Amino acid sequence: MTYNSIYKNTSTEGMRHWTCHFGLFSILFFLGTLFSFSQVTSEIDTTKIRIGEQINYKINVEADSLSLVVFPEGQTFSPLEAVEALQIDTTKHNAKFLLSRIYKLTQFDSGAYTIPRQKIIIDEKPFFTDSLKVEVHTVEVDTSKQKLYDIKPIIEVEKSTSNWWKWLLITLAIIALVAFLLYWIIWRKKPLTEEAKIALLPPYDRAKLAIKKLDESEYLVREEVKEYYSELTYIIRKYLDEKVYDRALESTTGELIKRLNLLKDGNQIPLSKETILHIESILQRADLVKFAKSAPDIELAKMDSITIDKAIDHVKTSLPEPSEEEKLLDQKYKEEQERKKKRKKIWITVGISVFLIVATLVGFGAKYGFEYVKDTIIGHESKALLEGKWVKSAYGYPPIWIETPKVLKREEVKLPEALEGKAKMSVFGYGSLIERFYILTSTTLLNKPESENPDEQKAINIETVVEGNLKSWEASGVENIITKNEKFVTPNGAEGVKTYGTAQFPGLTPNSFEKGEYTLFSFTTENVIQQVVLIWRTDDTYAEDIIERITDSIELKPTEEEKEN
Repeated sequence: MTYNSIYKNTSTEGMRHWTCHFGLFSILFFLGTLFSFSQVTSEIDTTKIRIGEQINYKINVEADSLSLVVFPEGQTFSPLEAVEALQIDTTKHNAKFLLSRIYKLTQFDSGAYTIPRQKIIIDEKPFFTDSLKVEVHTVEVDTSKQKLYDIKPIIEVEKSTSNWWKWLLITLAIIALVAFLLYWIIWRKKPLTEEAKIALLPPYDRAKLAIKKLDESEYLVREEVKEYYSELTYIIRKYLDEKVYDRALESTTGELIKRLNLLKDGNQIPLSKETILHIESILQRADLVKFAKSAPDIELAKMDSITIDKAIDHVKTSLPEPSEEEKLLDQKYKEEQERKKKRKKIWITVGISVFLIVATLVGFGAKYGFEYVKDTIIGHESKALLEGKWVKSAYGYPPIWIETPKVLKREEVKLPEALEGKAKMSVFGYGSLIERFYILTSTTLLNKPESENPDEQKAINIETVVEGNLKSWEASGVENIITKNEKFVTPNGAEGVKTYGTAQFPGLTPNSFEKGEYTLFSFTTENVIQQVVLIWRTDDTYAEDIIERITDSIELKPTEEEKEN
């Protein structure tokens, strides 16, 4: 199977398949051979253990007293796990020194395993130990002697506290408060005042009530005759203005009387001459009191009040009852007035609501940014990732510890025929190259063959690994890849290479591209390649915070606290 035949298909489905296996071909660039030297030996205290037991793996190095010797460090014994590395023991043997170091190894899965050859550097020259085989057996349990117990019941665990319900209650409380204020100020039917109740009375009842209140007043007791006649004439003029002549309030006494006589002569109002004369007499007397400072007798003033009261009765009895058509028009007028009031209330309510919504959006926009407010209301994929519940977990073996906004899912990896039996690869990812955000971790374990010529042994070239990754991207349709490299150290001290830059990534539609950025973290040991890939779109305003948080969480071996968990 050739390189081109495997990755010829660049369709959307093909690209998704490719992105799950992009690290396969990078392995072909650095497979090498191992070699050994007689100055270095290794031994184990047993070749058979049970699951979880430890092996004492010892490396012996014979060297000159001035030689610089570097023993293996870290998880270089895979598939076995190094539990502890003891201090180096030095003894003198003839003219040389014998340096010994013991590593405690274990395995938690049964099977036959091979401890790979270990590299020891003496005066900058590599030397290799022999590979050793170990059998790990399961622990047999005699159920006839071992007591068995029922499965323990499910334990309820308290859910992590969240403050979202508090914000929901605050929001609902604010909405309820605004709704209550709108109802109380605009929609509530307010109790009528005394003046409002009087204003709703018919003109006749209103005039009769005004006469009654005037008689109960103390104007005449205090000899305030001018105020008394002003009230009295206003009552009769107001009644005539509403029922007989609509300019009665603004007309002079002569103009009003002349108008009443014309209406009587035209048979438009059936008022008697006597009633018109009485009204004229009272209006003229009121003019003398107001303008000539006349002071009529108190009893005469009382008689004038009685006369006006009777005149109002005469006007009412003389006016015909309103027709059904007039009553209907009056009812329609009232209903139209009610509709106008209701429409006014609706517009006021809508206006206040819109103002409050706009003011709230402007306030939050000024504080947090309008783009953030828009994404909060409408929704944004990366914002949801950033503010969601993140997960910290280990992926692969040896493990890559990383914190991500979503749990990475295992991707099925099918190695090419050229790599079968030579490597084992585990890949976990979220998204793909054609999506706006892509996270991937990969761990590759190499089974390096022994070489007949020790000089042909080659170490893993990390630059070649990265080159293989970039070539796989190009094959999947990525264009214009710009690359920069720099040293990278994880928070727990693991050293690697950070490769970053920009590129044109395939879009969701055919033949479309989107400008994006990427960061590729690569770590290598004796026979292990570990990588973390992060890809995002350049216009994603939330990606920087996501990338920074993920980058700060990368660790290649768990801390003591994580082991306890």
